Amino acid sequence: MKYLVARLSLIPFVVACVPLTAGADAVSPEEQQIVAYAKAHGDDAIRSLQQIVDIDSPTENVEGVKQVGAALEAEFEALGMRTRWIDMPADMKRAGHLVAETQGSRGKRLLLLGHIDTVLSGEKFRREGDKGYGTGTSDMKSGVIVLLYALKALHAANALADTRIVVMLTGDEEDAGLPFSVSRGDMVTLAKSSDVALSFEATIGDTATVGRRGASSWTIEVDGTQGHSGGIFGKELGSGAIFEASRILNGFYRSLRGPKYLTFNPSVIVGGTQATFEEPSGTATGKTNVVPPKVYVRGDLRYISAKQEAAARAKMSKIVAKSLPGTSARIAFDEGYPAMTPAKGNYALLDQLDEVSRVLGFPPVEALDPADRGAGDIGFISDLLPSLDGIGGAAGGNSHAPGEWVELAPTSMLIQRAAVLLYRLTR
Repeated sequence: MKYLVARLSLIPFVVACVPLTAGADAVSPEEQQIVAYAKAHGDDAIRSLQQIVDIDSPTENVEGVKQVGAALEAEFEALGMRTRWIDMPADMKRAGHLVAETQGSRGKRLLLLGHIDTVLSGEKFRREGDKGYGTGTSDMKSGVIVLLYALKALHAANALADTRIVVMLTGDEEDAGLPFSVSRGDMVTLAKSSDVALSFEATIGDTATVGRRGASSWTIEVDGTQGHSGGIFGKELGSGAIFEASRILNGFYRSLRGPKYLTFNPSVIVGGTQATFEEPSGTATGKTNVVPPKVYVRGDLRYISAKQEAAARAKMSKIVAKSLPGTSARIAFDEGYPAMTPAKGNYALLDQLDEVSRVLGFPPVEALDPADRGAGDIGFISDLLPSLDGIGGAAGGNSHAPGEWVELAPTSMLIQRAAVLLYRLTR
């Protein structure tokens, strides 16, 4: 998961122990069994979290990601679920994805998403009070454990086998393999035969995610005419590549700002008499008396819908095309993560989660501002079916950085809430 804003979970430990008082008469006997299991197995969930955090699984570590998948595959099979591993082409250098599914015929068809790769190489799990430290604790191995134990709770109440649930845990969410048509093709296929998608990325406070922005990258390459600086702006030399790059970026700044949730960021620029760029770095040399002939600019674009992305790209291309004298420029857009655009179906799922939370005696659940969440796997399918994200493990800190941690106290509460939601959706 790519966080734009990191928030800490404010749910105190006592929440996990709230008795079923508020709305208890609305909780069925089977749901009481589900909740009882989740309450009794909070420590087991944390031990399971330690097990998979201690397996080093950055995206590029194919064997490590598969090892995490194998550990979870055994857990799903113990619940009577049918499992399979989807390999990716060798040249993609990605581990692939784990799929586990029930074989029932009752209720809505649910697609549950998570990922088992991390950005960094691993720091082993350690517990300090109510915090768990280790690579992937917050993003998102704790969410995977909430997903797993919600299914365990259903299984313990004999409420899993007759459902139609498919779990897909991707092995490359942090850096999805290209082309997306291959690395996310199976996810799209599963979504087309499902009724609801739920993603177990970290829960941020008392919210769930009905929308999250998509993200893509762009590169500008500018050419100018090299010559003595005394001739700049003249008929032969024109304005030089650096002035042209500056004009383009200023045009973006003046023309693209404004639409809600649209952002654009030039993250690196390299230019001069000689310039080379190969992501993520480049080199440049130049002299003050030489008009520079080359500039590269690399940046990102974030958007809340495909329509907003397309409009921004069209405007950027138009700005790039109006070159200063003696220069030429071109912009290229990379294939990006689609946005999860807020939709009525997503809000309906949020309402159901909110109702479950209140009935169980937990806080109300509100929609998270899409600006507070970056791109994620659910964006690849959210245009196909009602979707909800951010219902997994508690949020923590230092995601994608050394010292990553997660709040452990809310684990039982989050499992209870997710499990009862799954139960109601499958009834």
